[in-house]
Amino acid sequence: MSQIIQILNFEEGYREKPYRDTEGYPTVACGVKIGPKGADLSNYTFTVPRTVGDAWLQVFTDALISSCKNNPTIYAAMKQCNPARADVLYSMAYQMGVAGLAGFKNTLSMIAAGNFSGASTGMLNSQWARQTPKRAQRHAEVMRSGSYDIYKGKI
Repeated sequence: MSQIIQILNFEEGYREKPYRDTEGYPTVACGVKIGPKGADLSNYTFTVPRTVGDAWLQVFTDALISSCKNNPTIYAAMKQCNPARADVLYSMAYQMGVAGLAGFKNTLSMIAAGNFSGASTGMLNSQWARQTPKRAQRHAEVMRSGSYDIYKGKI
């Protein structure tokens, strides 16, 4: 059974008040970009209660899953994934966008071929892994093992 919502809550964290993400975008809730890069946070004077943020996250995740299934390259990889591995791909797509995930052509090809160890290595050999090393290491381990074990006690 999918645990994508719990994984995204862990990986993204949650903030009711707008903040600037690591790339300089105004962001709120569970990593939702709300404005252009560098925009002044004083433009955003609202808070997003957790119940609202959770509803947003579910809606965004449902749309993301649909978009991933509509991308032939991603879908070919997804067909080889158990729920844990699929959740890793959804988390990557949430973080980078579906187009960003689709850019992992070699990794997705390895997943489609059932080469999860090679895919794990490919994930770690990327700009994404250099930018978010801990998240990438967790995701690569799930891809390699097919297990949520690395998240035990965290989600």
